Amino acid sequence: MTKRVFNFYAGPATLPLPVLEKAKEEFLDFAGTGMSVMEISHRSKEWDKAMADATDLAREMMGIPTDYKVLWLGGGASTQFFMTPLNIQIPGKPMEYVNTGGWSTKAIKEAKHFGEVKVVASSEEEKFSYIPQNVEFSEDIAFAHITSNNTLYGTEWSYMPTVPKDVPLVCDMSSDLIARPISVKDYGVIYAGAQKNLGPAGVTLVVVREDLLDRVPDLAPTMQKWKTHAEKDSMFNTPPVFPIYICKLSLEYLKELGGVEKMEKMNVEKAKVLYDVIDASEGFYKGHAREDSRSLMNVTFTMSSPELEQKCVEGGTARGLVGLKGHRSVGGMRASIYNAMPLEGAKKLAEYLKEFQAENQ
Repeated sequence: MTKRVFNFYAGPATLPLPVLEKAKEEFLDFAGTGMSVMEISHRSKEWDKAMADATDLAREMMGIPTDYKVLWLGGGASTQFFMTPLNIQIPGKPMEYVNTGGWSTKAIKEAKHFGEVKVVASSEEEKFSYIPQNVEFSEDIAFAHITSNNTLYGTEWSYMPTVPKDVPLVCDMSSDLIARPISVKDYGVIYAGAQKNLGPAGVTLVVVREDLLDRVPDLAPTMQKWKTHAEKDSMFNTPPVFPIYICKLSLEYLKELGGVEKMEKMNVEKAKVLYDVIDASEGFYKGHAREDSRSLMNVTFTMSSPELEQKCVEGGTARGLVGLKGHRSVGGMRASIYNAMPLEGAKKLAEYLKEFQAENQ
């Protein structure tokens, strides 16, 4: 039997075992073609169906309205940091961002290449330990931008900010996509790198309201226009076929499981198991995120010294609990418990953390 560990890495992250097994089963013979999905033509009828199925499943699982386009693009969410302002800028109008961590900081930097950027709220002064409350955006702006979950610091938006009627809200959902129900119509654009909650690294899902596609300047490079990809159903050029295929299998698995509502219940339960240990530790484990801003996806915490944290990481690895070291820019420890992490994994980690505290207090 193949050895499997509990993978708490923040991304690329764990995938559902049934998805990996299905991919293994079809690896050499996709859809009866006698070829791998990585070998067949992206213009073949077999790939056409796989691509359509992936898009239809994304629409179904997320409740995406018909007046939104679903794009499967390369380049990661970091590419969308500049494609977003490039595509929906309005000359003379500022873009407003909320800064809640490392990724939003990078998005703000890229947006400045395309016009004035205003940071309307930030938690940087307290090491991004919370989500600013009562955030409101201005009326006369090109768009508003938030990052829904922050992997480095373990914070997550628990409310919808106030956005004027005619201002599109853009959201980087890379690390909590399909982890809880949302109303897509509340957003103008959603983008997410797949490698945390949806599939492997190599593809980014972009959901964009159709009326926004015409904002892009005519002189923008062809490949950087969302409109280019929307008009060709994400096949203007060869798409990243294998990552999209795995995303399709993951969406099929999610549907069989009961959809996003069911997934949210599981995610809440997993997070509670770990936060309960932190809260009961009397300061042995110090949660980084403020309680009202805690992420369901990334549980971040510190201990009394880097040496003790390293000992805990090494002990976890020996037990098959891998990927617990915090991000290099933040330090501490982090347990990423995305959709594919089973409840058993969270319980095993909680059990280990209790034992570690008892032995090292």
